[in-house]
Amino acid sequence: MNNIAAVFVKQWKDTLKNKTVLIQFLMFPAMTLLMENAVKLDGMPEHFFAQLFAVMFVGMAPLTSTSAIIAEEKEQNTLRALMMSNVTPVQYLLGVGFYVWLLCMAGSVVFGLCSGYSAQDFVLFLSIMAAGLLLSILLGAIIGIWSRNQMAATSLTVPVMMVFSFLPMLAMFNETIEKVAEFVYSQQIFLLIHQIGTAKLQGKPILIIAANLLFAIGIFLMVYRKKRFE
Repeated sequence: MNNIAAVFVKQWKDTLKNKTVLIQFLMFPAMTLLMENAVKLDGMPEHFFAQLFAVMFVGMAPLTSTSAIIAEEKEQNTLRALMMSNVTPVQYLLGVGFYVWLLCMAGSVVFGLCSGYSAQDFVLFLSIMAAGLLLSILLGAIIGIWSRNQMAATSLTVPVMMVFSFLPMLAMFNETIEKVAEFVYSQQIFLLIHQIGTAKLQGKPILIIAANLLFAIGIFLMVYRKKRFE
């Protein structure tokens, strides 16, 4: 626990220096505050921007942040120094993952408050966001471990991030894309968020998210065994 806490504190201090990572946590919450208060159009669903940006945040911020952090520290040999200081790869990943998850959950609070949920619905919203963030962090870790340096990580992260963050929005306007998006966790996060406050959450989105999580864990274990932090 001491090693995990040390990695967490290290990442917290590095965030203030690394503006590229910091902007990932701030961009969508700031845009939500701006758009929710500045844009009012006839026929627009209530809290449209808060709910849309929340899903885009899930598909973008934790994925890009996690991959960037791991790839950067591999490239700068910081990871090698940590491993020589008796920090195991699992402890390092837990420290980084919890750090990214916590900051993203702070951003999720902004989305929830802007959506005007009741106390019970607010907790449900945060629970849905927590599951989506965990999946994206796992995908970011896969890319970070697989990549040799930051440039390689960025080239992999951008297309993956574009798919998961923009697919739910595109599915709103195209039935073919909607059929494909049905099997992607970010689309199911989108559907669950829009079911909050209705009669009852459907079980199908939860099952698809669980299947996505199991698949991501399987890929992560394969990549970790093959690459570790070589």
